[in-house]
Amino acid sequence: MKRLIEIVEKAKSLGKKTRIAVALAEDANTIGAICRATKEGFIHPVLIGDKHRIECLLEAQGLPLSDAEIIDIKEPAQATKEAVRKVRSGEADVLMKGLVGTDQFLREVLNKERGLLPPKAVMSYACALELPKYHKLLIISDTAVLPTPDLNQKIAMINYSVKMAQTLGIKKPKVALISATEKVSPGMPNTLDYALICKMADRGQIKGCTIDGPLDVFLACDKESVATKGVPTPVDGDADILIFPNLETANAFYKGLMLFGGGELAGLIQGTTKPVVVMSRSESENSKYYCIALSCLMAEEQ
Repeated sequence: MKRLIEIVEKAKSLGKKTRIAVALAEDANTIGAICRATKEGFIHPVLIGDKHRIECLLEAQGLPLSDAEIIDIKEPAQATKEAVRKVRSGEADVLMKGLVGTDQFLREVLNKERGLLPPKAVMSYACALELPKYHKLLIISDTAVLPTPDLNQKIAMINYSVKMAQTLGIKKPKVALISATEKVSPGMPNTLDYALICKMADRGQIKGCTIDGPLDVFLACDKESVATKGVPTPVDGDADILIFPNLETANAFYKGLMLFGGGELAGLIQGTTKPVVVMSRSESENSKYYCIALSCLMAEEQ
């Protein structure tokens, strides 16, 4: 898949309605995306929050109230708890954040007794970006969860991103381990992790992808730069996945592309037993819609 709309088309082709539980479903962008996906026939929404506000938003979107299940719970913590319960029990297939704060939402996802993260699993985040100046979708990680991932967490980020890429039809994705330089240096500890990861991939400990690093963004995503620099790399300026050394760099990278580069995205929390959609309240309705479609595809894999 080279465009986000292809994710939507694939979700429609599944021929089923994925049940999505939305915690505090009271913001216009979330409801707009939910209504769009509902009208197109590939989801059934379970909307938890202030019933009156939700109904007003649905009516403004022209969605019949009978097309959604609405659960009247006004208190954010309780609404989130009920949304997680619905997904954990199998009454819904996907969990989505609405107007509730991200910290409060993730606390419930991470709850050891009633949450969605298996014991010892790594929770991360990966998203697919559609960029006007790149020839295909570009998956990046981690923009939202792991502040300073250690070696094992970086490996988990790679594995989750590879799985997402394969769901999007990329059989053997090219993974670039991003740094400010292509040289391994003790002064840049992440480059040492990257060297270990590449050796692990050589020995078959990381499967299903072609991987190289450290690489800067030019070597990862621009063939002309590879030729100009004369740095041989199997990624060859054609990366499908970028793995960043920390959350600060990944977050700034993607937000800059969204704000200044006309990007759109589809992303999910990774490592949970069911897909979890966490989007900033400032994200566009379009991006939320694409996240919903991606969650439908990933729900089929779990």
